[in-house]
Amino acid sequence: MNFSSSESLFEALSKSLDHPSDLPAALSRRRLVQGLVAAPFISGLSGLSACGGKAHEKDADASDPNTGGSDTTPPVSVSLDNQVEDTTLPTVSTLVHPGLLHTQADFVRMREKVAAGASPWIEGWNALLASGYASATATPRPLATVIRGGDGSNFAQMYIDIARTYQLALRWQVTGDTLYADKAVEFLNAWSSTMTALTGNADRFLAAGIYGYEWANAAELMRSYPGWAAADIQSFQNLLSGIFYPLSHDFLINHNGSEITNYWANWDLCAISAIFAIGVFCDKPDYCNEALAYYTGGRGNGSAAHNVYVLHPGHLGQWQESGRDQGHSTLGIALVGALAEMAWNQGIDLYGFRNNRLLAGAEYVAKTNLADAAGNTYVVPYAPYANRQGQTTDISSSGRPFYRPCWESVYNHYTKRKGLAAPWVTAMTLGHQPEGNTAGDQLGFGTLSFSRDAYAEALAPSGLRGCLREGQVLLSWWGCTTATSYKVKRAASASGPFTTIGSVTELLTYPDAVANGTWYYAVSAVTPSGETADSKAIRIVTPVEARVVLPLTGNANDTSGAGSHGTLNGGTAWGAGRGSAQALQLDGTNGYLSLPNGIMAALGDFSISTWVYWNSAVPFTRVFDFGSSDIAYLALIPKDGAGVMRCTLTGTTGWGEQSIVASSALPTGRWVHVAVTLSGTVGKLYLDGAEVGSGSGITFAPFQMGTTVQNWIGRSQYAADPFFNGRLQDFRIHAGALTAADVAAMAAVAAG
Repeated sequence: MNFSSSESLFEALSKSLDHPSDLPAALSRRRLVQGLVAAPFISGLSGLSACGGKAHEKDADASDPNTGGSDTTPPVSVSLDNQVEDTTLPTVSTLVHPGLLHTQADFVRMREKVAAGASPWIEGWNALLASGYASATATPRPLATVIRGGDGSNFAQMYIDIARTYQLALRWQVTGDTLYADKAVEFLNAWSSTMTALTGNADRFLAAGIYGYEWANAAELMRSYPGWAAADIQSFQNLLSGIFYPLSHDFLINHNGSEITNYWANWDLCAISAIFAIGVFCDKPDYCNEALAYYTGGRGNGSAAHNVYVLHPGHLGQWQESGRDQGHSTLGIALVGALAEMAWNQGIDLYGFRNNRLLAGAEYVAKTNLADAAGNTYVVPYAPYANRQGQTTDISSSGRPFYRPCWESVYNHYTKRKGLAAPWVTAMTLGHQPEGNTAGDQLGFGTLSFSRDAYAEALAPSGLRGCLREGQVLLSWWGCTTATSYKVKRAASASGPFTTIGSVTELLTYPDAVANGTWYYAVSAVTPSGETADSKAIRIVTPVEARVVLPLTGNANDTSGAGSHGTLNGGTAWGAGRGSAQALQLDGTNGYLSLPNGIMAALGDFSISTWVYWNSAVPFTRVFDFGSSDIAYLALIPKDGAGVMRCTLTGTTGWGEQSIVASSALPTGRWVHVAVTLSGTVGKLYLDGAEVGSGSGITFAPFQMGTTVQNWIGRSQYAADPFFNGRLQDFRIHAGALTAADVAAMAAVAAG
């Protein structure tokens, strides 16, 4: 089974997308015949939310066994409750120095370990000494105008000087020898007093991003050096904030004037990294918060919701560029790894954001670029991906396998700071130690700078998630570094007893074809020192469970017991319903109903149904549209550009829409019952209890969108689309796919 991820909204920093109806005709036709992911329904109503229970869970213990520096004050964790992720944006206010890729505690650790000749630090140190860029005899070669892309490209001259500056600064921090500090300052001052412009074709944005974050890191290493005058520090701050920041900022807003999916994840990520790093070095928290806001909620492919487009079983996260080539895929890990480390050192946990989504992507990219003992590359699952560049259906072999010196920070954070299992990242890292550098897209030398002592204890598994897929309970979780296997456990009560139902040794996933009922799941790890405690338990109901039940007969209260009450917005009122009951009335101008954040978060198989009275057949209105932006959504369109009703799901705007399509539009002028279901990769669309459309090969399920924040009835994610004009009653969302008989029975219920 393949699953996908979605994108989310950050309107203030994004450019409007073209409407799907503006897509090329061939693409529009293709998406009409692709499958749909829909939502489930059940006749019995339960008072509890499924797939996650009521327990408040953090994905890893915030405590850190390593001592010194920022690690003694853990960053804020992203909490997860009922598999609904916290949508609060992390922010910084007071900046810490040194506080980008390295802290003062890091320097102390490096000095002590190198002095003791400890491995792998000493090997990392020797790699630095052997580098051709770490010599104090080098002379800076500053340019007034740096060009990347097009005629006259000369940017290599700058990135070589960045590598020299960073490596000289790192050498000074470890040895204390001011010879290297003075030379690093010479490079910094030469560039700040000479450079006045950064230009070229679209690649100028890559230069601003990659070299902007690298320059900021080199400078941050030197800001405490008494030999770097305050006026010269200010001059370098002016260089970064005056030339590098504006280009990166502009790219996130405008994406070079192009449709947003035209640019791959690394374009956004280098801009985000530069803005954050420049913000720290230039003492501008607003820059840092701009970067954090985009990474956690931006529309572009670099944001956390989109750089990992799909979550496969076992929390294996398909990287957005994996179908493009492996050089760019690994560049994405280099950039997001640097961003997460810089943010961590300012008290923000991007590593743990969205249930360790960075780790999910890193594990996927690492495994893609590793080979088994016989030299064969590993088979890695792949879900189809589509954007403005086209469609990919498999992992690209271009550059495969590809090694890039960027893995140490990711490996050491998850396995050494947090004690989490990261087998593929571990294999990639240890297989290429010590980490050096070849100047350019990353700073390197992570073996020296990021290595840590092993985590001190065996943790219980964390991040347990589960949902219904093809009628089975599908579980995934994060393991611990010392585990040799995992026990999957199930109980009929939250208090147990839990019975072991399976054992897992590799991919951390388990499908359970359990009988109908309410079930609780937990996982423990088996380690050389014994079995750990159980993970936090999650609750799942089979075969279906009500998540949202809105009678809409005079109020928008949820009667399922889950508390997912609706909120009336704009032109809404209560009008004539079926029989004697009232119905929600939407005016077609600005009226809509909004539902709470995260109602899609744990839905694999699902059903959505409602009674609806449509006043006029206006194309591209919505009965419902659940998502976080016009990038990722699940929507029921009563009449599309082809004149038919369809339910569609996507994580990449109209390019990636997977749809169930009916043969005609939703009827107008009368009450009709509409339902859509998804079971595994097969979706069905019903009208008045009869099947009117089906689709197979659907690889994108609602849970891939995470905590959606724009869950609307009667309004589209696309701002230009018309609002719904009509009335609705008995709106329901269920986890699990209703049968045709269930849907027919619902449609046969007489009006009250």
